[in-house]
Amino acid sequence: MKYVALDTNIVRNWQRGGADANGMTPELALSDGDGVPCRHCLRDIPAGAGMLILAHRPFDRLHPYAETGPIFVCADPCTRGGGHDLPQILTTSPDYLVKGYTTDERIVYGTGAVVPKDVLHLHCESLLRRQDIAYLHVRSARNNCYQLRIDH
Repeated sequence: MKYVALDTNIVRNWQRGGADANGMTPELALSDGDGVPCRHCLRDIPAGAGMLILAHRPFDRLHPYAETGPIFVCADPCTRGGGHDLPQILTTSPDYLVKGYTTDERIVYGTGAVVPKDVLHLHCESLLRRQDIAYLHVRSARNNCYQLRIDH
């Protein structure tokens, strides 16, 4: 199981002022340090650090299941996170929303669940054993904001 952060090339484009999923320039703000996860380094953006607020659609193409929503990334270049260890941004909330998707980016009905953080890894491993699930999205259980993708 691999935790996948946003692609560095996409994030660098935003950091240079490139358009988000809504065609807008990302908003520059200062982090208050409270629940502001960067979807690239997969760490919370520290208080006082610059951050970008932008619309992101974590899908390759438009279709009815291609949700778009707000995310944060560090305003300054950061190192891409991810890998096999649980990232810091999935340790700060009591629970997360997990959804399974097919290879053609469709939600696998019945997989959406709010999962406590202490069983998140096990729950995701269980879902990824299913043949009909190609990958998972983890979202905020409170605000439905995209956090990251999980691959086999």
